[in-house]
Amino acid sequence: MPIAVPSSVQVGIDGQMVTVQGPKGTLAFDVHPKMQVALEGGVLSVARPDDAQQNRALHGMTRALLANMVTGVSEGFTKRLIITGVGYRAEVQGNTLVLNVGYSHPVQIVAPEGISYEVDRTGRFVDVLGADKAVVGEIAARIRAVRKPEPYHGTGIAYDGEVIRRKAGKAGRAGGKK
Repeated sequence: MPIAVPSSVQVGIDGQMVTVQGPKGTLAFDVHPKMQVALEGGVLSVARPDDAQQNRALHGMTRALLANMVTGVSEGFTKRLIITGVGYRAEVQGNTLVLNVGYSHPVQIVAPEGISYEVDRTGRFVDVLGADKAVVGEIAARIRAVRKPEPYHGTGIAYDGEVIRRKAGKAGRAGGKK
């Protein structure tokens, strides 16, 4: 399946190194030696030498990674996290995300190069923005790991759209000690 390259994106192929440059940044990927990448008329395509199992897997993965690179440098990727809990909030100070999530100290997470944070006015929604899909997902996972969603009270940091299975706790137990 070919990858359409927008006019604002330049693709450079130097042997097995593919470089994609656009308004949101520059990404590079070293393609597996068995895969052939070609750019013809604004369309990027990946070809495999034969239909062996490993080559089919490499073909699909290479195509997906290149498509994500083109999308990332043209539109960018966003991962939204929701902070739930009394007194839990986030704020951005420069390129650092400061989380107050019930610990005795605020937790600071510095954004790597190419990643930025956006926090809404209430401090409940955190957006992780960047051109590299893998790095955006990794940073979002690190933020979520600071205070994972808790099934009894529903507090913590969760992805937008994530379903947290709630548990009843001790409400079902009646009578007390005997």
